[in-house]
Amino acid sequence: MRKIGLSVLAAALVALCAAPGSAQGVPQAKPKPASGAPAPAAQAPAEVQEAKDALVRAYRIGPGDLLEIKVFEVKELDQTVRVSEDGSITLPLVGRVVVEGLTQEGVAQKLAGLLQAKFVKNPQVTIFIKEYKNQQVAVIGAVVNAGSYELVGRKNLLHIISMAGGFSESAGDQVFILREGPDGKTSTVAIDLKDLLVNGNQALNVPIEPNDVINVPVDKEIRVFVMGRVTRPGAVKAKLSEGITLFQAIADAGGLAEGAKEGAITITRKDRTGKEQKIRVNLKDIIKGRKKDIALQEGDVVFVPESFWTP
Repeated sequence: MRKIGLSVLAAALVALCAAPGSAQGVPQAKPKPASGAPAPAAQAPAEVQEAKDALVRAYRIGPGDLLEIKVFEVKELDQTVRVSEDGSITLPLVGRVVVEGLTQEGVAQKLAGLLQAKFVKNPQVTIFIKEYKNQQVAVIGAVVNAGSYELVGRKNLLHIISMAGGFSESAGDQVFILREGPDGKTSTVAIDLKDLLVNGNQALNVPIEPNDVINVPVDKEIRVFVMGRVTRPGAVKAKLSEGITLFQAIADAGGLAEGAKEGAITITRKDRTGKEQKIRVNLKDIIKGRKKDIALQEGDVVFVPESFWTP
């Protein structure tokens, strides 16, 4: 995040995690990208579905979970059982089986082995968790440790982000919370990180619910080139969601060098067909507020000529 320093993020994260209270309900926060810079898109549906599937695969079964057990072509062994407080279930043929701490696949393999030992030939066991006692959430995208996390008690957005190690350098200015409703449809809540972390808007530190997917999109990087009479000619980078203007790019290049002709700056821009467009700019007009600063685009070349007139 170019405009939100990592130290600011860390301090805000700690402060907001510790702060009491949160919003009633879930607000729809409107993103505020820089002029000319579109906000980053949420992760593709396939990636979100993969995260949801990973939640199920990684889930460790515990007391109180309700399991639906099916054995292919052996219907009399099909059962729906709840895991007892000691972490076990009881089934025909095999009796008491400890399943606490195992994944769905782990339970299926354990039961298959026990059934095969009881003369069931090549048993094919499938496990479906009908009710979760221990709930989890998934965090994907630009965090330090993406993955699945157990949701114990009431947790807000920043608590879960903190559990995932915080935001990575490539995080953008938004977080998307994907939540599946009772009808099976997924809704998306967009959170403006600047408003949450910099302005301290507690209403955006929303409660997280079981099976939520928290998506922190990786913000794309754009590059522009500042050449000619500047202190440090070369490439200047910025986050796509924040954008970069002509004045900012020149400042990032160290500012104008001695002898720069600020009234005759040229921006060279190529369209999708490769055709070049030349934009002539008087930086003095921007500095004095007579004209609006210009939003630069990926690949723009800013050239600051030298003034050959010396007072």
